[in-house]
Amino acid sequence: MLTLETPVQFVKGIGPTIAKMLGEKGVGTVEDLLLHLPFRYEDRLNPRGLNELKPGEMASVIAEVRGAVLLRTRRMPIFEMTVGQGVQSMKCMWFHGTYLEGKFKPGQMVALFGKVEPSRSGRGFKMIQPQFEVLPDGHDDALDRVLEVGRITPVYESLGGSKLASRWIRRTVWNVLEELKGIPETLPVALVDRLKLPRREEALREVHFPPAGTAMAQLQGAGTPAHRRLIFEELFYLELGLEVKRRRFQEKTGIAFETSEKVRAALREILPFHPTAAQKRALGEIAGDMRRAVPMRRLLQGDVGSGKTIVALQAMLIAIENGHQAALMAPTEILATQHYLSAKRVLEKAQHKYRITLLTGSLDEDRKRAARRRIYEGEADLVIGTHALIEEKVEFKNLGLVVVDEQHRFGVLQRFRLMKKDGAEPDVLVMTATPIPRTLALSLYGDLDLSVLDELPPGRTPIVTRQVADERADEVWAFVRKQVAKKHQAYVVYPVIEGPKDDQPELDFALPDEAPEPEPTKKGAKKAKAGSANGPQNQALFPKLPLKSATDMYERLRTQELSGLRVGLLHGRLDADEKEVVMRRFQRGEIDVLIATTVIEVGVDVPNATVMVIEHAERFGLAQLHQLRGRVGRGGAKSYCILMTGGKISPNAEERLAAMVRTQDGFELAELDLELRGPGEFFGTRQAGLPDFRVANLLRDRALLELAKVESARFVQKAEAEATEEERARIRVRLQGLWQRRYGLAEAG
Repeated sequence: MLTLETPVQFVKGIGPTIAKMLGEKGVGTVEDLLLHLPFRYEDRLNPRGLNELKPGEMASVIAEVRGAVLLRTRRMPIFEMTVGQGVQSMKCMWFHGTYLEGKFKPGQMVALFGKVEPSRSGRGFKMIQPQFEVLPDGHDDALDRVLEVGRITPVYESLGGSKLASRWIRRTVWNVLEELKGIPETLPVALVDRLKLPRREEALREVHFPPAGTAMAQLQGAGTPAHRRLIFEELFYLELGLEVKRRRFQEKTGIAFETSEKVRAALREILPFHPTAAQKRALGEIAGDMRRAVPMRRLLQGDVGSGKTIVALQAMLIAIENGHQAALMAPTEILATQHYLSAKRVLEKAQHKYRITLLTGSLDEDRKRAARRRIYEGEADLVIGTHALIEEKVEFKNLGLVVVDEQHRFGVLQRFRLMKKDGAEPDVLVMTATPIPRTLALSLYGDLDLSVLDELPPGRTPIVTRQVADERADEVWAFVRKQVAKKHQAYVVYPVIEGPKDDQPELDFALPDEAPEPEPTKKGAKKAKAGSANGPQNQALFPKLPLKSATDMYERLRTQELSGLRVGLLHGRLDADEKEVVMRRFQRGEIDVLIATTVIEVGVDVPNATVMVIEHAERFGLAQLHQLRGRVGRGGAKSYCILMTGGKISPNAEERLAAMVRTQDGFELAELDLELRGPGEFFGTRQAGLPDFRVANLLRDRALLELAKVESARFVQKAEAEATEEERARIRVRLQGLWQRRYGLAEAG
């Protein structure tokens, strides 16, 4: 008998070979298969007639294939098919449609879903790139007729090419639901009733095979009661895990630091300027946590240039002045080195001589050994480094505070590994210069308390931002020359180091080539391509010009457009010593123009730099553009960011660049970036520690995420009143399984 835990291999019609294919898509059990939900629905109960269509609407149509042809145009091959109902007909077109040749035969019935557009002749309509499915003919079995037509039909993302496409999934899910005898509840019944949610079994059945009369708008927007129930359940378990983790941390013994007058005097001594109200508030929250004998777990979030580093340095001084060591871990050597040089510069003015040690992977073995010895023997008060800090050989004598910079580039597991280095529970402060929308903060950092720096220190001037086409490059270089003549400096940033794209870490953060509209986000992006049509998008509408590279443009600019100026080059393939030399020369004003890749995105602080030129700006995400822009405007002089673009760019890229010109508010840009690119790509890297949601969408389901957070906290606090002992045991087992297997986060408990 089938249960939700049954491996899919034992489902009728699957077997070992197909099970292996499904396993590669993350479908290992019957429950996994049932949580592979439709990404859209077609109204094959009441499909639209061709004579009922209206321009601009999205519509489902069932029609007969009348003819098809592959047109080989100069720009691209276009597959064109004519379908009809009686005397009415409609054209369907697919760009780069070679893959469809021979797929359709006259007389076949097809279901189509797409945007209705008027035909060029003005008579009738057409659909461009519609989703499609060839319907079974009269010789297919009765089940096909039940599932394919005469109902609201679910459409799925393929689980393995055409063999495991939508039609196969419909049949298999139908059979599984028929064979399952009762699907157990996973939420407390009292909670389900209080929130007026359907039971889990009802939700799973109706989300796959909606009853007639279900509103199509609700189905397409995942807003039916069945959808909401499953979405809430997934988010509830995520927030429950984070809440359990938070509570367990609070049960551990931490270090109760003192903030005596001596400590406060040490903090005042290193301040380079009068702190902002936001900095005072954040430091007050951090110091309050550090005074408690409970390990601090706090996220310090601030926009570019808001002064996070000085707040973190003050927190580290609290630990050091209390006789403990502090560690700061950065994601790159260039940023670790920058933190090291900055800390040395700030702490030089202090009467107390603090001992600072740098530990990175590129140090030679003798220097690493010496650094590890100083850390172990307590001769290093402040340790700054990269991933090298979490090597097994590194042992702290008395670690009191860990600061993790740009956390989203580490992944969650590394954060906890560093926290437990000496067996004690040091305080942890996570800081990021990427403004994080609340929905992502709740799901990524829900176990942390939040401090936000939402104002800039005095003296920071607004940055003038302009979008400029490549054709005006001469004007841009003339402007750079003019700024250098005024004794200022400039950055020029490129997305790649040199010609070929192989092995270029800078590209990890650049956007891939974009298809034209529609440009859905997260699951929608993947699923729009993986629907019934399974064809490539019409990318040729927005052809990409060859990428200019940092090394090539360095040679060109220093000998041509910027000849006579002192031009430097900085990129990720230089070793740490070379990077440091270039950075120091730029900081000392010995380089006028620094040609660079995105290695300067964070960490380089040159107040005299007033110009940031970003070539191929359309290739970068909003968060990254905002980070790059934040490298200028750090002094009192008026500063500029010039976004250069080449060729025709997509509407999505145009929207990003327009937002950059319109605002400097990092939190506003972060919200837009999240909407444009989706949560999975928000950080420019999949190594974000973001949970792998099956049902939920953080953009769409913000309200349910907030509700799940409230309800999970209530459940932990009042578990005995909210659930029976049997329900609590079942929830505990499920939570641990989800936390480790599905979400990929640190263990919940």
